[in-house]
Amino acid sequence: MTVSIFGSSRCLPSSEEYRKAHELGSLLAREGHAVCNGGYGGTMEASARGARENGGSTIGVTVESFGQKANKWIQREIRMKTLPERLLKLIELGDAYIVLRGGTGTLLELSAIWEFINKGLMPPKPFVLTDFWQPVVDLLRAELESEEASGRYWVTVAATPDACVKALRPLSR
Repeated sequence: MTVSIFGSSRCLPSSEEYRKAHELGSLLAREGHAVCNGGYGGTMEASARGARENGGSTIGVTVESFGQKANKWIQREIRMKTLPERLLKLIELGDAYIVLRGGTGTLLELSAIWEFINKGLMPPKPFVLTDFWQPVVDLLRAELESEEASGRYWVTVAATPDACVKALRPLSR
């Protein structure tokens, strides 16, 4: 299974977020999953590094206009012309999704996946968010509940990298 991971590009190797993303990549590789992400720094680098250091495979989806190459832990780079095309490719490649701590870009990615599933534009897939996103999930679930939308059921919140990977297991086997 290929797991697309979304998160901050700005966290440093000395940060807790980088450590968690590295651990997540390691755990996914040990479970036999490929790691797919945006291919640059921060949590993207950390998760790819964790996967590669544990024998896993990695895919990085980058953007031509950014003028950067993928980080050294990416085995296969896919270059897209625009940021929206990149987002759609990351979603397309994922058999499951994990959303780590991040800013507005990560929020956009989270929202796109949730909306595509909610509107039936793609089949439901394992969709795990770290507990950083709990307030957002609570807010949106309340709204979806009032609309009686099935999309309120598709998100799992997990507190640790291990819990994120465990949340994938029932859906992937």
